This record gives sequence, C-alpha cells and structure tokens, in this order.
Amino acid sequence: MDKSFVIILYFFSISLLWTGCKEKTVTLAKDISFEKEENIRYGNDPEQKLDLYTPKNRGSIKGIFVIIHGGGWRGGDKSQLTFFTLSMMKKFPDYAFANMNYRLADNHSFILPNQTKDIDNALDLLVKKSVEMKFTPEFILLGNSAGAHLSMLYGYNRIFDHKHRKKVKAIVNIVGPADLNSADFRKYSDYSFVEKHMIDSSKPTPTDITHQDIPNPIFWINETSPPTISYYGNRDQVIPISQERKLDSALIQNKVKYETYEFNGGHLDWDKAPNDEFLINKIAAFLKQTDKK
Repeated sequence: MDKSFVIILYFFSISLLWTGCKEKTVTLAKDISFEKEENIRYGNDPEQKLDLYTPKNRGSIKGIFVIIHGGGWRGGDKSQLTFFTLSMMKKFPDYAFANMNYRLADNHSFILPNQTKDIDNALDLLVKKSVEMKFTPEFILLGNSAGAHLSMLYGYNRIFDHKHRKKVKAIVNIVGPADLNSADFRKYSDYSFVEKHMIDSSKPTPTDITHQDIPNPIFWINETSPPTISYYGNRDQVIPISQERKLDSALIQNKVKYETYEFNGGHLDWDKAPNDEFLINKIAAFLKQTDKK
C-alpha cells in the first residue's frame, strides 16, 4: 500500500478517536467522501452498536460491507478494524461500510445464537437504512478470526432464523476457523471456553443435527452458499493452515465459487503491509467475478 496513504490513514484514524461524533464527513481522496454515523444502536444491549459509512454519492451504492471483528468470541472491538475499514473504503468508494460490535460471550452466556442474531439485527437496521437511501441492499460479510467464523456461519447456516441470509452476496473469511470439530481446532488455546460456551447444549436440536454440527461452518455448505474468498497465514499458530484446506474441500465438493490465498505471517499479520493491499486487491477482483454471474 502507498506509504503516504498509510501515513494519512494512520493520523486520520487517530483523529477519529479524538473528534468522535463531531466529525461527520470522511474524505479519503479528491472524489472519495463518506458520511459517518458512529455508535448507531441496533439493539438494547450496550454492545449492540455499529459505525456506518455511506458514500456521499448515494445514487451509486452497490452494496454494504459488514465488518465483523475477531477476539475469540469473548473479546475484541470494532475499533480494531477501523483502519482496515478506511483502507477498504478508498478501494470501494461505491459501497457503504458497517463496522459492528456484537454481544461478547462470558462465563454466563453463550456465543450462539446471540452473535449471529446480532449480525441479523445489524443487517435489519441496514436494510431499513438502505430503504431510506433508495437502494436495494446486498451484503458482503467480512470478518477476521472469530468474526470470520461468524460471517461464514451466518451466510451458510440454514437452521437459525436469519432473516437476511439470502441477501449475503459474498463472504470474506480472514483467518477464520471453518471446521470446529477437527482435531487441529482442539489445539486452540481457549478451546475449553469455546467448547463450553459455543452453544447451549441443554436445548433440543432437530433429530439429525447435533450441537457440534450447528456452529460448524463447513457442515452447512451447499450449492446455495455465498461465494467465499479466504485468507490464511502460513505461520498461524492460532488457526492452522489446515483449516483452509478443510474449507476449500467443502466448497469444491458443493461447487461453490471460492478463492483462497495465503500470506506470509501469523494470525495477526493479515492487515500489515503488503498483506493488506494484496487482500484488498483480491477482494476487488473476486467481487468483479461474482458480479458477472
């Protein structure tokens, strides 16, 4: 990525923290400006809020990127992806961007269905916003790590009552766990928490589906699943590269359009130069291909 742009974005992102809601317009280049709304509530819980960036030229909006942070399902914050969101906005000036928080799990709550339901509620708000702006919404879910797992699960899972699942045009999976039942994922450092708090096993499921299957993205992949582009690190000690291969195999088997790329680095290196620029360019090319369908 151009060094001068990186420096500008850095100081701009720092200024965002200081100016808060006072700043209403984000200008990234001469002809690239967005209106910004911070901390819009999409539910009653304090964690249910998002930042929304809409192009100044609202007549040209193609869709909405929904950015979903990682953090092991019980940590993290949307602010961690503000800088990357700004980089994406410069590349995709004709998309809106929603950078969202969701209810984090703890020792007294479960990951599912709370967190995918939060995605659905956020999309519900964005659908209403798009009606006001007079465009038909299509969503690209982009998540990293736990956020990537939630993105895939929302887009693939057909058992949860996700109202807007069929509006998902594509999924951008960045270092996301795709097969939670595999032995390699059991090496995850916080696996004991995830195993106990992924889903409430006391609640009944359909007779042919187990509690282990419900939160597992690859279990739900079929020919109707959204096109998926994935990005994995070749030295990732958190989510092993073998997760990439398991996901690819399921997508191939079900004839889902996909692309997978690897970057040189560990779990947190995906948004560092030059990995970030490579990913953004691949996302742009991938969406062009899906547009042709």
